[in-house]
Amino acid sequence: MPATPSAPVLAGRVALVTGAAQGLGLAMAHALGQAGARVLMADAQAAVHDAAAPLRAEGLEVRAVVADVATEAGWQQMLQAGCDAWGFVDVLVNNAARTASTPLWDIAVEEWDALMAVNLRGCFLGCRALGAHMRARGQGGRIINLASLAGQQASATTGLHYAASKAGILALTRGFATELAADRITVNAMAPAAIRSPALEALAPARQDGLLSAIPLGRFGEPEEVGAAAVFLASDAGAFITGATLDINGGRLMR
Repeated sequence: MPATPSAPVLAGRVALVTGAAQGLGLAMAHALGQAGARVLMADAQAAVHDAAAPLRAEGLEVRAVVADVATEAGWQQMLQAGCDAWGFVDVLVNNAARTASTPLWDIAVEEWDALMAVNLRGCFLGCRALGAHMRARGQGGRIINLASLAGQQASATTGLHYAASKAGILALTRGFATELAADRITVNAMAPAAIRSPALEALAPARQDGLLSAIPLGRFGEPEEVGAAAVFLASDAGAFITGATLDINGGRLMR
């Protein structure tokens, strides 16, 4: 008798992914959708609608919304969009972020505040809004916050404000993990580094070679590998992991 095909690992889940118009956000939205989740792709840019179209053409159940993660109104807009479409949201991927490499002596207060508003305040507001929603629903949930190697060790390639925001995300992750554990809501961080992207490939060959030489595994990571990690943390297989940071860096930081 032939075996009954198993259901996709995220069947029945509803995921909200921020910063989903491109890069890692798009890769994670794609991976979650392929794993069976219904996915709300959110971004501050209207291009998120174009990014969602190929996923729908593939047969994935996705929708798109333009919203600002730096405001409480933006999070209410995203949560309402998810609830209007599917009734609830039980997976949050806090990915939206600004990047910057401005030398620390040249960082204007306005630049510092603008970056922190998206990277750190946005993560805090998302954890709080979706954590409260998941708690009220009473069915558990998953929150995945995107940190970075930059928040774990000093680097000349990223701005101090960017690094500080990503270090702050690690503290937020542990705090919300403690607060929400009794509600069966896990909160974890992922810290990618040297993942293949248009920005990385735009670097001069010598700079790419320098980055590559620092990676023990001898290659750059692929966006799909970050997507696979998000699927794992969002699935039942990750149910006993909370308050943790998953390093995705090819061995650049070992601990």
